[in-house]
Amino acid sequence: MIELYISSLITFFVVIDPPGCAPIFAGLTSGASVAHRRAMALRAVLVSAAILFVFALFGEALLKGLGISLASFRIAGGIMLFLIALEMVFEKRTERREDRAAKVAATPEVEDVSIFPMAMPMIAGPGSIASVMLLMSRNEGLERSVVILGALATILLLTLAALLAAGPIMRVLGAKIEAVITRLLGVLLAALAVQFVIDGVRISLA
Repeated sequence: MIELYISSLITFFVVIDPPGCAPIFAGLTSGASVAHRRAMALRAVLVSAAILFVFALFGEALLKGLGISLASFRIAGGIMLFLIALEMVFEKRTERREDRAAKVAATPEVEDVSIFPMAMPMIAGPGSIASVMLLMSRNEGLERSVVILGALATILLLTLAALLAAGPIMRVLGAKIEAVITRLLGVLLAALAVQFVIDGVRISLA
């Protein structure tokens, strides 16, 4: 169970990327008061948590309703995560997030960024939704499901802490250290994505 918790924790940390969300949030909320920033950070994490937990608990039933096999979803999810990993290694993901944040910041009437773009797609995006569904489908049983959901809750709390401390985090990390961390996490995510694809292919051929 400890192994499952640690592997799930690493997966969610890599995909959700709390340190990567922090600078985006700091840039989007630079003109807001401390109380407003705190409220937006809390709302963003609560909304994304609701989205991810719904997909974790009912995603498999949704797939069955659409006639999609778990093996097919594992292959598709693995390919999607691999593409995200490539973006992380070559820093394309950071550029895309910054572009999206710039577009939102350039719209004066948009003040609350908690739902878009923070909750979705930055925290509860395609990668995190696919990850939680893949992990839940690979691990049957109440105990293992609770462990995975516990790991997800831990990362969401870490994300909330990162958003609340976005300013100090940026001063401590700096752009270069953040880029190195992002690339290392991208390599880990690529390996995990390949494993998802292998599992899906093996089940399909069995």
